[in-house]
Amino acid sequence: MSQPNPVRIGNAEREAAVRELGEHYAEGRLDAHEYEERTAAAYAARTVDDLAPLFADLPGHAEPATVALPPPPAYPGAAPARDVDAPFGRDPETGIPYSHRNKVVAGVLQLVLPCGVGRFYTGHVGTGIAQLLLSPLGIGVVWCWIDGLAMLVMRHVYDPSGRILRP
Repeated sequence: MSQPNPVRIGNAEREAAVRELGEHYAEGRLDAHEYEERTAAAYAARTVDDLAPLFADLPGHAEPATVALPPPPAYPGAAPARDVDAPFGRDPETGIPYSHRNKVVAGVLQLVLPCGVGRFYTGHVGTGIAQLLLSPLGIGVVWCWIDGLAMLVMRHVYDPSGRILRP
């Protein structure tokens, strides 16, 4: 059904349409050529009306799948809902969540206590143990200083779970 102002779709809706076409292809309702044509059309679709003809002759399709949007704030000016997967926020460049650990603290610990303390703080226990064991020989101290300076200078330092240490 065509609307006077067609509703734009995003990548999530296109991907959902392609997944549904894949299910019809797997069930034998579409041959390979039809599947390729409809998939290309789904990726090229800009509105809900562009997706509708792709499913007109297929059973069990009412409307293209839509992505659930977060509820609007309770009142104007209310803070948006908190991201449960990233309680300390996300890096604006990569979108990777921030760790609860701080990059500056880790770097300063490496410089001030050059026996792997900064690496224990970041959660890299194996590296911390290696630096601790090599500290009496002097090699570990130099390694800790270089490591601490690198932490302070590098743009992103990661914890063991792949989160970026907070700046």
